[in-house]
Amino acid sequence: MKNLLNKVFLILALAPLLVLAQKPGYVLVIHGGAGSMNPERMSAERIEEAQRGLQQALDAGEMILKNGGSALDAVQMAVMVLENHPSFNAGRGAVFNAEGKIELDASIMDGSNLMAGAIAGVHIIKNPVTLARKVMEQSPHVLLIGEGAEKFATEQDVETIDPAWFRTEERWNDYLRIKEQHEQRDRSGTVGAVALDKSGNLAAATSTGGMVMKRFGRVGDVPIIGAGIYANNQTCAVSATGHGEFFIRNVVSYDISALMLYKGMRLEDAANFVVMEKLMEQKGNGGVIAVDKDGNIAMPFNTTGMFRGFVKSSGETAVMIFKD
Repeated sequence: MKNLLNKVFLILALAPLLVLAQKPGYVLVIHGGAGSMNPERMSAERIEEAQRGLQQALDAGEMILKNGGSALDAVQMAVMVLENHPSFNAGRGAVFNAEGKIELDASIMDGSNLMAGAIAGVHIIKNPVTLARKVMEQSPHVLLIGEGAEKFATEQDVETIDPAWFRTEERWNDYLRIKEQHEQRDRSGTVGAVALDKSGNLAAATSTGGMVMKRFGRVGDVPIIGAGIYANNQTCAVSATGHGEFFIRNVVSYDISALMLYKGMRLEDAANFVVMEKLMEQKGNGGVIAVDKDGNIAMPFNTTGMFRGFVKSSGETAVMIFKD
């Protein structure tokens, strides 16, 4: 009997450790924008280039998580890689507004304490997501815009750069063609990342050049906490991409978290409901990537494609563009 009791006490003592062991060590999910991608219209070189950029972002973010780093550091690094890659509409390779200028937005959020930072309408910040984190950690504010954000960047020694660095000939030619035709062409868009680290903390980050041919001063969902981004350790981390006005009106990222918190919905069900039902009913195009506190992921989109990828500590990983 004594041996039996000892075994029972040992099992009870180890139970919390067994539960922890079942949780994934880490998860990273990224996106490079959703839109009307068509495999028949995209060249093999274009597809390969985008896939390579996504993989580079996954590798950089995973390196941090694998070594015990924070989800916050991982999403920032992944987004920085995507900002520097010309295939995506964020940082280098961002689209031009109606006046032929580039305006950049970014945001980041820490699910462990609900702290968030965002910037909008900047022109000279090499990696906008870096400045968004500075706003979160080095200021009492959540959102800074335009010249005020750029002045804050110089105070914080955030790298600035000549706006010409963001320009690529492909984006400039798109701008000239669209300006002449007075119509908008769907392109790869906003970039983002969400992560769960080994400590169980969630984080999200998003960056964009905005809508091609947008009106000067227009701000989309990316720097709006709860719309283009949200993270809460109680539920999930979300990064959105698509027609920003719809994501703002529906507070998409927060809505997914709220459905989980207040309705007890699973991540996949909550994300699918918001993206595939609520947004589609309003003709709002786009998608989200998300990871919950247990390491489950969701990547729904209601367009023909979304640049996306994920990696888990289990070794499971994938990079995708079109629908399965």
